[in-house]
Amino acid sequence: MASVLVVEDDAIVRAALIRDLSARMYTVRSAGTAMDLLREVASSPPDVVVLDLGLPDLDGAEALKMLRGVSDVPVIIATARDDEAEIVRLLNAGADDYLVKPFTGELLSARLAAVLRRAGPAGATAVLRVGGLSVDPDRREAELDGTPLELTRREFDLLAYLAARPGRVVSRRELLAEVWRQAYGDDQTIDVHLSWLRRKLGETAAAPRYLHTVRGVGVRLTAPDR
Repeated sequence: MASVLVVEDDAIVRAALIRDLSARMYTVRSAGTAMDLLREVASSPPDVVVLDLGLPDLDGAEALKMLRGVSDVPVIIATARDDEAEIVRLLNAGADDYLVKPFTGELLSARLAAVLRRAGPAGATAVLRVGGLSVDPDRREAELDGTPLELTRREFDLLAYLAARPGRVVSRRELLAEVWRQAYGDDQTIDVHLSWLRRKLGETAAAPRYLHTVRGVGVRLTAPDR
């Protein structure tokens, strides 16, 4: 039974979400502030967070940023804000999905199920190895020449996706669709994450070892020449 943390300051809305999700066989906890959210995740991480943006102590976008600094838990934004630029910004900041209020319990449940499927594959996945790089998708662990890599959630997802396709040039559009789960977005977001990932792999764009940019096309992960 998946556990859901509902972060909502409106007591009536919070109670309605708890009732509906509990009836759909989720284990539900709740928080009314950003600080409560961070405490709940630190003490007992849920499987997924449903996060309202209009919190009394901190804007939900800032709460998401703080949360991403300490946890990779999947997050579904649930808010009345429907500005496209805001949606794109939050997805790029680490949200996994976005729902605009009002929405039905059935729609929320379907989005939860989809996010949980992406976050936790049912079957065991083989460890991916490319040169001295190894990536374990199930344990969400990566090592370079036997040394563990400290990766953010998005950095790990990006590395794992490329490691599963060694030698193949993967387009930015494909990365947006499959790693960021977006049909559209800013290429700069991918470039920034690639830059961070390169730094942790001990390389640069000018002197790549594993991550090779193919100008105008995308990026390819290959083992370095010995």
